[in-house]
Amino acid sequence: MKFIKILALVLFITGCAEKEPAGVSAEILITGGTVYDGHDSPARMLDIAITDDQITYVGPKGQTAINADRIIDAAGLIVAPGFIDPHTHSLEDLRSPDRKLNANYLTQGVTTVFNGNDGGGPSNIREALDQLEEDGIGSNTALFVGHGTVRRSVMQMRDEEPTYGELEIMKSQVRKAMQEGALGLSTGLYYAPGSYSQTEEVIELASEIAPFGGIYESHIRDESTYNIGLLGAIKEVIDIARGAGVKGHVGHIKALGVDVWGQSAQAIQMIEAAQAEGLKITADQYPWLATGTSVVGALLPRYVQAGGVEAMNARLQDPDLLPQIKEDMAENMRKRGGKDALLLSGGDGNMVVGRTLGEEAEARGKDPIDTAIEIILEGGSNIANFAINEDDLRAFMQKPWVMTSSDGSTGHPRKYATFPTKYRKYLVEKEYITLQDFVHRSTGLTADNFKLCDRGYIEADKFADIVIFDPDEFAPKADFVNPTELSVGVKYLIVNGGLAIDNGELTGALYGRGLTRCLR
Repeated sequence: MKFIKILALVLFITGCAEKEPAGVSAEILITGGTVYDGHDSPARMLDIAITDDQITYVGPKGQTAINADRIIDAAGLIVAPGFIDPHTHSLEDLRSPDRKLNANYLTQGVTTVFNGNDGGGPSNIREALDQLEEDGIGSNTALFVGHGTVRRSVMQMRDEEPTYGELEIMKSQVRKAMQEGALGLSTGLYYAPGSYSQTEEVIELASEIAPFGGIYESHIRDESTYNIGLLGAIKEVIDIARGAGVKGHVGHIKALGVDVWGQSAQAIQMIEAAQAEGLKITADQYPWLATGTSVVGALLPRYVQAGGVEAMNARLQDPDLLPQIKEDMAENMRKRGGKDALLLSGGDGNMVVGRTLGEEAEARGKDPIDTAIEIILEGGSNIANFAINEDDLRAFMQKPWVMTSSDGSTGHPRKYATFPTKYRKYLVEKEYITLQDFVHRSTGLTADNFKLCDRGYIEADKFADIVIFDPDEFAPKADFVNPTELSVGVKYLIVNGGLAIDNGELTGALYGRGLTRCLR
């Protein structure tokens, strides 16, 4: 009897042992970190296992034995999904042999960038993505099809409504791009040639993305008081989303210039009323008080730009047209805060960096508007325009439907420092948002809104895009005088399972992929 009891006990213990986890094998184990998984939820202490390009295990620290080729001790560090930037202008960088690593985004913790915003996206989506992958890229990228690109291919720079035939050709191009995996349709209704289109044209084109679950993303027609006003432009996004039966998204939402400071409250009210109606309206925002554009974009009326650069330059030298052009440019400069709110940041024509338009005018001994025209005729210049009120910035930043973006452009530090600036200035120093907000609105919220499959979260069977940063060291180095300094504080960055940053150093490996909209 005693033997039988002992045998039964042994069998019981053996059976229990067989039910215990047998352990997990992986290539990389991340352990000991404070993990924000991309959901709008508090941090946890989790172990994360990665094999190939997949997250293969996520569970409480120490619960399961994990045998890994590489163990990353993340004690004292923040672990999060790789940040997703829904508004960049990095496509030419990714196509460049010298810049395709996209180091300025990797060092911000960004693993995926969107391109084709402001109406400038290619219509040959599949070809563009395949070429990027073939050449190798450092970060993932996904593409919008651009309204401006499509319109220009059919109508050049004509300030006219399309004919029925022209509209049908444009619709077919949008439809083809969606079939090839575009995120949706982007517009730049403030810029030519998008500014030449009527709302009805855009609704017709946006209707083509509806069957694919695409999103309508817009640099709205007016962020200030240039034409229909900020609130009118917000209403237009809502009207297009409603008319086309699609989600609407306001790119880099802001109240630009002294005339509309304080209108963030009304803009928010309009968007949330549309959401209550059942429409899906969202926005992204960059955490800067200065916008980035060009002297042409900031000051030159759209009618002067009609027909392209050659026609524009001819108008700027026409003595009969010049008095009205100068008057309109002066009014645009006033709206943007005046000559001292426009900081020149270089470009193809003007290599001046770090002087305001007022300072450059003084150096040339000319009027600011004459100086601006001269700069345009020399080939142009990028500018940083300090035209955003912090109360408006804060109001938008604190809304749960506003994501983080950079709108990265040459000469503005946002291309190198947006995510660490938002973290350091508005989370750590000013406490406008929490770390939970920061991570969710830079990862899972963006992935869900734009239908990126299996990205944006730290979960088993998702792609292994992960950032690990030091909460005390994560910070920007770029500023408006030195806008191309790489950010610091990212200790490890994993892109599709590969280490793009290892122990604080860029590896130079090209692990990025061309991503398409989720089809399920």
